[in-house]
Parts: sequence; structure tokens; C-alpha cells
Amino acid sequence: MVINTLSPLRETLLDRRQKLGAAAAVRGAAPGLDRLIGEVDAALARMESGSYGLCDTCHDPIETDRLLADPLVRFCLDHLTAQQQRALEQDLELAARIQRELLPRLPFRIDRWEAAYAYQPAGPVSGDYCDLIAAGDGDVHFIVGDVSGKGVAAAMLMAHLHAMFRTLISLELPLADIMERASRLFCESTLPTHYATLVCGRARASGEVEVCNAGHVPPVVVKDGDVQIIAAGGLPLGMFSEERFSTSQLRLSNDDVIVLCSDGVTEMENPAGTDYGHQRVIEQVRGARDPRPDVVIGRCLDDLHGFRAGASQRDDVTMLLLQRSA
Repeated sequence: MVINTLSPLRETLLDRRQKLGAAAAVRGAAPGLDRLIGEVDAALARMESGSYGLCDTCHDPIETDRLLADPLVRFCLDHLTAQQQRALEQDLELAARIQRELLPRLPFRIDRWEAAYAYQPAGPVSGDYCDLIAAGDGDVHFIVGDVSGKGVAAAMLMAHLHAMFRTLISLELPLADIMERASRLFCESTLPTHYATLVCGRARASGEVEVCNAGHVPPVVVKDGDVQIIAAGGLPLGMFSEERFSTSQLRLSNDDVIVLCSDGVTEMENPAGTDYGHQRVIEQVRGARDPRPDVVIGRCLDDLHGFRAGASQRDDVTMLLLQRSA
């Protein structure tokens, strides 16, 4: 285990040990509590001896995302029992189902705003965050984010972001305040190794759009055929508790669009190792003859998968398009 991951995990285990001890003092002897206390003590002892995070069978490192999700894990995936493997597969299937339920419903249309998105995990679960939230009076919040890391731990943090933004947006705060509070909460409730790049915007019924980019792939705005890029105005969420964010203002007219994507799109590689790139996203959006959001997203995906030409998908792919309709 690397030091910057091990130290927070030690704090997590010490906190759990204290809570388990308090519960045991109140409830008395209980087999379940005694077993958990023993497992936590054993994990802390492995940290002291330097063997923490190594598989009990092969002594190779255990997958980091599994340790972050469960600090008591003692076996790598290759050395789980058949029963443990089945249980893990069932957990992943359930997690994937829950994640799909968190995605916004399609078709999406609020007043004069129409949206479509694509969400394609590289594995059973995804660390990408995609959301569309009606804010009343024809306004819409739109969000695309990408949590650092992969696997189950990243998926858990994605769900954490989903809950945070849904709660903060319901408070009707200014966009910069939402981002600052979200960053502080994320920083205080996750490990120091975790952060999230993210774009959050608010589209008003009037056509006014406000966008904040926290270290994410720049959104593309196509307005009257011209292209505008919204660069990052702040660091990723969760890097510092007191991070400040700036926002960009624009106004969209009929058929103007704003497109957000994760780096799983722009960094997709073909068999030759060439990245798909940001410019190709722009070309696909500008060249679409049919302006309907679902058609444009489909066109982009077709081009992306054609470019990949059978190469493995190494990262989650997320695209979201919001259009001002007539």
C-alpha cells in the first residue's frame, strides 16, 4: 500500500475500533462484535508489521479499490473462494443496477430545454457522474463528473456526489456556492487520495446559462455555428476544503447546444495508440445534420466506437448534450 492511502485507512480502522469497543461495552459479549473487533485489530497489526494490503495466499498487493471499499479485505481477486467470488459478482450486479437507477430518465425535456446522454462504464460499475435536475420555473441543472480511481470505490464516491448535489441544488444556492460547498463536503468525507473533476451548470428558462468547470474536460458550446470552449475555472472538487470557483455566463438561442463529456471520450485510444481528442468531439457536434440531442449523441458514439476499432475501452465513457429548443 502507498503511504498516502495507508494513513487514511489507519484512521478509518482506528475510528471503527473505537466505535466497536463502545458498542461492546454497552451490549456486552456478542459473537458478531467480537469477530469484527478481532478483524480490525488484526488489520491494524498488519499495518504495524508492513504486511497490510498483501494477499494472505500469494502475498501480492490486493486491489486498492477493494481495500478502500472494505479495509478488512485479506485476499486478492485471484484467491477468493468460489463462494466469495459469487458473492462479489452479486454485489457488483446490484451496484450496477443501483447506479443505473441514479441516472436521469430519458427522454428529458423541461420547458425549452431538451437533453440526451450516453453512459457506458468500462466495467460493471462506473466512477463517472451524470445528472439532469429540474430546478423549477423551467430551469435545469446539468452535471458531468469523473471521480479519481476506478472500480467499486469510485462508484461509491459517484453515488456520494449524486446525493450531495441533489441536496445542495434543492437549497437554491448560487452556482459558485454549490460548487464550494460540494468541494468542502467531498474533501471532508473522503480519503485525501480522492477528488473529482466536474462541470456543473444551470440553464434558465430565459436561455441564460451559467457554467462552472472544476478541472474537467472543457464543455463545448455550439452557438449559431460558432464554437466556444469553457475552460476550467477551478481545481477538481475535494482537493482543498476552501477552494473557490468562478463561473462563465452565456446565452443560448434556438438549436444552440452545450456538450459535456468525460475524459473517457477524449482519451479513448485506437489500436495505434492515438487519442480520440477534443477536436473530434467538436467536429461531430458541428457536423450533425439532425440537431435532435439523442441523434447527435448517437452520431458521436458511432464515430467514437468506429475510431476505437475494437481496441479495449479502458475508461468510462459519458457524454451529455443540452439543447435550447424552439
